[in-house]
This record gives sequence, C-alpha cells and structure tokens, in this order.
Amino acid sequence: MRRGVRKADLSASLVVFLVALPLCVGVALASGVPPELGLVTGIVGGLVAGALPGSSLQVSGPAAGLTVLVYEAVHAYGPHALGVLVFAAGVVQLGLGALRLGRWFRAVSVAVVHGMLAGIGIVLVAGQVYALGDASAPAGGFGKLAGLVELPGRADPVALSVGGATMVVLLLWGRWRRGSGLVPAPLVAVALAAGVTGVLDLDVRRVEVRGLWEAVRVPGLADVGRLAEVGVIGTVVAFALIASAESLFSAAAVDRLHDGRRTDYDKELIAQGAGNTVCGLLGALPMTAVIVRSAANVRAGARTKASRVLHGVWLLLFAAVVPGVLGVIPVAALAALLVYAGCGLVPVREVRALWRVDRGEVLVLVVTAVAIVLGNLFEGVVIGLALAVAKTAWEISHVQVEIEGRGDGVLVVRVVGHATFLRLPKLLDTLEGLPADQEVRLELGGLRHVDHACAAALEGWVEARRERVPGAVGVGG
Repeated sequence: MRRGVRKADLSASLVVFLVALPLCVGVALASGVPPELGLVTGIVGGLVAGALPGSSLQVSGPAAGLTVLVYEAVHAYGPHALGVLVFAAGVVQLGLGALRLGRWFRAVSVAVVHGMLAGIGIVLVAGQVYALGDASAPAGGFGKLAGLVELPGRADPVALSVGGATMVVLLLWGRWRRGSGLVPAPLVAVALAAGVTGVLDLDVRRVEVRGLWEAVRVPGLADVGRLAEVGVIGTVVAFALIASAESLFSAAAVDRLHDGRRTDYDKELIAQGAGNTVCGLLGALPMTAVIVRSAANVRAGARTKASRVLHGVWLLLFAAVVPGVLGVIPVAALAALLVYAGCGLVPVREVRALWRVDRGEVLVLVVTAVAIVLGNLFEGVVIGLALAVAKTAWEISHVQVEIEGRGDGVLVVRVVGHATFLRLPKLLDTLEGLPADQEVRLELGGLRHVDHACAAALEGWVEARRERVPGAVGVGG
C-alpha cells in the first residue's frame, strides 16, 4: 500500500472514530441498554464487517434507525434476550446474502423507505426530548407525542439548558465548514457539555459506566429457546430486513459520493450478517451501515477499507483504556445529539421532490410513517409495503373501453389495456350501459392482461346479454 494511501486512511479513521464515539453511546442509551454495548457494536462494525468485502468505504455500527425497534424488543423480551435476537438476525442476513438476494432490496419502494425513516425519526425525537430534561418517557410512539403536553412541568431546567446548549453547538459548528472539517460537530458539542457541567458541577444525570467486559453477555440456552416464540421470530425478521435495507440503501448513497469500487450488494449483506452474528454472541446492539459515519469517512479522504477497520481499533482502545471518560458525559447532551440525528432522518427534501412528481408516493410515505408512530416499526413497514403494492397494481391496471358504431347498426366495443379486478366496476358499468336493443361486437384483442375476475365477469356479461337478446353479442380476438 502506498504511503499516501496509508496516511489518508489513518487520518480518515480518526475522523470516523470521533464521529462514531458519541453516537455509539447515545444510540445505546436510547435503546435502553448500557452505553458500553454501543461501543461493542461499533468495534465489531469496524473489525469484522469492516474487514470483509462488500463496500470498501462504508462504515458500520449501531444506528439511530434501529433504536426504536431495539427499545421495543428490550422492553418486550428483556435485555438478556437481545443477544440471541441480533445473532438470529445476522444468520438471516447471511442466508439472504448467500442466496444472492441483496440486490432485491433495491426494489423496495423509495416512499416506504423514506416513510420508515420518517417514522423512526419522529419517535426517536419524541422520546429523546424527554431525556433532554432528565424526564422518563412514556411507552409507545403515540404516548410519547401525547405526553409532550405535560413535559414542561416535569423537565429539569438545568438538564434542559445543557441539552439546548448542546443542540445550538451542533447546529452552529456543523455550519462552520472549516471547523467541522477539523473536529466533528458531535464530538465538540458533547465534549463542551461534559466540560461545562464538570467545571460548574451541575446536578444533571450522567452516563453510568460499568466497564466493557462487564456489559458483554453471551446468550445462554434459555435465551436460544425463546426463538420458538412467534413474537420473537417476528422481531428477528424485522431486525434482519430493516438492518439489511438500511445498509444497502446507505451503500447506494455512499457509492454516489466517490469514484472508487462500487458495492457488491450480496457480499455487503454477508458482511453485515457476519457482524451481527458476532454482535449477538456478545449480547450487543444490532449493527447497520451508517450514512453519517460513511459520509465522514469519504469526505475525510479514505481510500481503502483500512480506515473503517482502524476506526474499530480506536474504539476498542478507548473502551479498554479510558472507559471512565464516559461517566462525565451528561445524558441530556447525548439526547440532544440523537434529537439532531432523528431530525435528519425525516426526509423533508425527498417529500417535496415526490410531491412534485407523484403525490401517490407521498401518501405511501405518510401512511408508513404514521403507522410506525401509532403502532410499531414492523407493522408500519408491512402496511407501507402493502400500500405501495396496491398503488402500483392500481396504476398498471389501466383499462379503456372504446365504443364505435358501424353503418350496419352494430356497436363495436374494444377493451384495451390491463383488465384486473381493480378496474372491474368501471368496466362492467360501461358494458351494462350499452343499449339493450342493439347488436354488439366485443373486441378483446387489445387486452394485454386479463385476470380471472375480469375474465369471469366478461363471460357472465356476454351470456346474460345473449339470454336477453339471442345473438346480440359477438366476441372477437
């Protein structure tokens, strides 16, 4: 490897490490698990997924996009079950990659993906607003939104001030290109919050540190036995599919940021699966490719996958040598960081673009997001996919009825397009509105597709008309 490449990768790895450190801790706390488990996932994302082929510059770790689902799983099945859930999801990802199904994730409706991110962002922001004021959040997305009315009376003003100041630093430092290019905004904001609260000895809740090895928990046989539960299986599938989709969509975005080697989607899916199986064995959070860290990696000048592996090394050294540093970080500062990240998940620009092109896609996006907020992540995505399929079926099932009178008094009726059950009422209304005393020539040669419901309905209409007026209908190809 050339010296210039080695230097560029080393520099980029330090930048990614500084971006990943506060995010790993913040995502873990928002997921309801010890902060060290977020660092474990970041380490595995660098050392395992980062070393495997797939996407050369994409960086993996714990992601805000899975926070809501992990939080629900931890509260439903307990923190001890998290490892086996993540392990099983990794095995599913390995199977999907081995079957070369990675490319099929690109066929998922963009509106559903943006709706999923919007729903996650709304729930994440609603939950972390409580943490800004050191207050406990109600359960469920709707409960979090409804409880915001009573939050001002429950929030600790000191913690709220720390969180608000952190948010201001995130916004201002992120807009200063030269400063954010040298030191990432998340690190500056969190470090300043920790420094100010320490110097002033402010009474705010701080991150509780147990130690890296104490937080790791290998799943036992009792945990593995829970995979027989229907709810657990559904959660595993949700982990696998959503983590895979987020990783592969991130890969597509990262590929547009550089001119190097393109992502092999099947190999990347296998790399993500391998990483999640290791995370599961360690009882850590699930991992995905993260666009924030990946973009930072590319912009910092990374040339090879060495940068993402090295970022895992720096996380490991930090967690092993100076874990106590985490104990000075205010929870409100990390909550501000996640509110900032959650707002970034809401695709405002994409909604505007879709509104100009196809307002039906905006409907799919909104319904998906609302279903996630009112229900849960898995149900919301399923509803969104079903609506997207129904919308597509409706759009492609165009059927046109052309009526032309001939000189001999015969009406020629041509049915053109795709005759499906979705357009059946319109088709039958047109046919039944034809004059009852006139001979009809029904031409079906222009139909490119006829489903069983329409075929049966057309046959029934012809037979019924012939019964009323024998020989009144002729059918042509």
